[in-house]
Amino acid sequence: MSTTEAAPPVVAPPKAPPVRKKRPRWEIYVPLGLYLLFTLVPFYWMVVFAVRPRGSSSLLPWPVSLENFETVWNGMGFGVFFQNSFLVGVASLVATTAIALPGGYALARFRFRGRRVFLIALLCSQFIPGAMMLIPLFEIFRTLGLVNSLSSLVIAETVFQLPLSLVLISGFIASIPVELEEAAQADGCTRLRGFLLVVLPLLRPGLVAVGSFAFIHSWNNFLFALMFISDQDKFTVPVGLAFTLGEFSVDFGALAAGGVVAALPVVLVFAVVQRYLVQGLSAGAVKG
Repeated sequence: MSTTEAAPPVVAPPKAPPVRKKRPRWEIYVPLGLYLLFTLVPFYWMVVFAVRPRGSSSLLPWPVSLENFETVWNGMGFGVFFQNSFLVGVASLVATTAIALPGGYALARFRFRGRRVFLIALLCSQFIPGAMMLIPLFEIFRTLGLVNSLSSLVIAETVFQLPLSLVLISGFIASIPVELEEAAQADGCTRLRGFLLVVLPLLRPGLVAVGSFAFIHSWNNFLFALMFISDQDKFTVPVGLAFTLGEFSVDFGALAAGGVVAALPVVLVFAVVQRYLVQGLSAGAVKG
């Protein structure tokens, strides 16, 4: 007598859960859209005034005319102002980074008496407005013969940028494991060589963040350049932009073109270093 085995029951595969359509989060998009509109409309009007022909009242930047840019660049000397601002910004960037790098390393890797008090003093110094230091700085620069010199702007900008730069660099170095340096020293590297070969390559986001802040702050600073510089051929872009305002009339086209020239480098810097900037700020804020 032959026996037949019963076939195993067929188990139906589990049904996939229904896909829920993501509903637009209007409570997020609406405020962001309003904020974006509020932020971009002034820039749009600045561009419209800068590129439309003189005497035109069009709401659209068409036809495009570069007459206002030629006026501010050649007629008002913005070519010289742009060069001065660029030199001050680059010099401040190099000086701030060169001083903050060893100082931040010392704050992150060494424990010494008064370290915490020094860090608190650095942070508290950020509450001091630059206007309060104008007279002391002017007297110091006058004694040193640096008034009406771009060197005075570089020194002032470097001094005011150092506290924040030291805190950022020290926080970023503290987030790098010290075991990496110890392994390099065990392989025969000195502390300096270990720092250059191991730590410095990992500091790229932090250095970009510090350098970007130093450059942008120097580029936008108006008060120091107005007080320390008197020769027109040494004006920076913010001071030159203020001098486009006439006593009895305002050339809005030239003023808008100067605003575009002043804003363009800052926008380009943020567009290029945005990824490193966010990474550097977040890493520098983890440990201190």
